[in-house]
Amino acid sequence: MSIASVMVYVDTEQQEAGQVAVADGVASRFEASILGVSAMAVQPPFVAEGVIIEQATEDDVRRMRDALAEKEGWFRKVVRSTSEKVEWRWAIEDPTDFVIEQARAADLVVVKRRPPKASPSHFFDPAEAMLRMGRPTLSVPDGVTELSGDQIVVGWKDTREARRAVRDAMPFLTRASKVIITEICTSDEQDAARRRVRDVAGYLKKHGANCESEIRVHTAEADAGYLIRLAEDVRADLIVAGGYGHSRLGEWIFGGMTLGLLRDARICVLMSH
Repeated sequence: MSIASVMVYVDTEQQEAGQVAVADGVASRFEASILGVSAMAVQPPFVAEGVIIEQATEDDVRRMRDALAEKEGWFRKVVRSTSEKVEWRWAIEDPTDFVIEQARAADLVVVKRRPPKASPSHFFDPAEAMLRMGRPTLSVPDGVTELSGDQIVVGWKDTREARRAVRDAMPFLTRASKVIITEICTSDEQDAARRRVRDVAGYLKKHGANCESEIRVHTAEADAGYLIRLAEDVRADLIVAGGYGHSRLGEWIFGGMTLGLLRDARICVLMSH
């Protein structure tokens, strides 16, 4: 089990290599191709009292195309993969929708994790993409430019999402020197939780992973906080977990673990939904 194609989203306004360098490193490690994607959306006309106040012009669209072409040049300078393994795709459309559409071409999608500060035409929602595109998402925080994956923490929950995340992360898990699988449970579930994490560890060991397993009873500390602290203690630079959320009236609502990891983890997080 390996990775043959890595896709990474590039914002036309970004200056730091960040997630592009991480994606390139992963692609090089697995001898995979790397696909850079970017998009900008034409905003609908702004209308007040039936009068069009502002709308995109042909010059606006031309500037958007120029910005996307310029970012392609930047992207190709950042990546170190051989040119025949590098591809660039762009579109004048909603960035989140474009990423979700293009994910069909990738085994893994790498995104930059950051608060939504971009203008509407640039706005890309990595959390929504993770929930909709059916591919594992590697979320890279600010300041991170590489991923060794030597030590990995798996946050286990006996759900479809966690099972998918473990299977999707298999290329990383089988190459790590140590994988720690942990489940956070209630006090009356400890025996069942031990059986669950032992099963997951046994499954991964059959694929050649070096695993340890542990359980922890819920405390006042947030579950995501404990997982992050565990990763820091063992010097892990990757957390693997299921991604949980749903849409309510067009707004994405996330569970505590998912939200906590996306908000607070200072290392890469691989999630599947």
